[in-house]
Amino acid sequence: MDYEGRICNTPAEKASFKLPVSVGCSYNACMFCGLFKHLRFRELPLSQIEDELIRVKSVGGKPKRVMLGDGNAFDLPFERLQAIFDLIHQHLPSCESICADATVTAILRKTDEQLTHLANDGLTMLYIGVESGLDDVLSFMRKDHNNTECREATEKLHRADIDFGAHIMTGVAGAGRGIENAEATAHLLNETRPTYICNFSMMVGFERTPLDMAVQHGEFIPASELESLAEERHLISKLSIPVRYDGFHDNIAVRVRGTLPDDRDRILCDLDHRITEETARLGH
Repeated sequence: MDYEGRICNTPAEKASFKLPVSVGCSYNACMFCGLFKHLRFRELPLSQIEDELIRVKSVGGKPKRVMLGDGNAFDLPFERLQAIFDLIHQHLPSCESICADATVTAILRKTDEQLTHLANDGLTMLYIGVESGLDDVLSFMRKDHNNTECREATEKLHRADIDFGAHIMTGVAGAGRGIENAEATAHLLNETRPTYICNFSMMVGFERTPLDMAVQHGEFIPASELESLAEERHLISKLSIPVRYDGFHDNIAVRVRGTLPDDRDRILCDLDHRITEETARLGH
């Protein structure tokens, strides 16, 4: 299948088969995201999805895990998801689990009964752009939810026995608010209990996003990489749940990952080293 748009996948699913079921993102309003701004969201025909499954099977593909694409694929109607799941199991009997990106509101639109049905049909994981534990930050970034709704949505997933991965961004609160954001986000994550956390760390200036425009107009002052590293360190020190963690800082080529609590001391030591290096580089 020709993939329309740029492929964006959570690192946790790098070995999964990504099956396009839609184009673009049904929400597509986040200030910081430029992945889908040039695309008109639409569902792909079931016949096209089935053709791709047949193609994969014909070349010997036997994926155990299927990731639905593209952005916010879980916002498709329940009946459409049900039909897609049926096609996956029909053509790829090797598939043991299905996952997708989801917004909080996409989850809230599904009933408990629908979520349980999808879980029984193979849905094991949803990846949510949690981003921050501060409601004013979510509002500024034009997220589709507040943190009360995030708690409601993740509790629905827990009741249905569906795991979720939390995507967050250190630096998302802007300069001077890193520790405040770390405290609030750690509190939210400890309450909602994701099994996986990916910190993509805020980057600005690489794409013409609404956030880039806000920076140019002085409406948002980005945090420095040093502050973002300190925020990440504080966040990890405050997490009290068992969770896989993966953190990126592409501007300075830093990546920290491991499983908490077992790897906490190693990760904190690594971050201390990176913070010392960055401080020296800046001449502080």
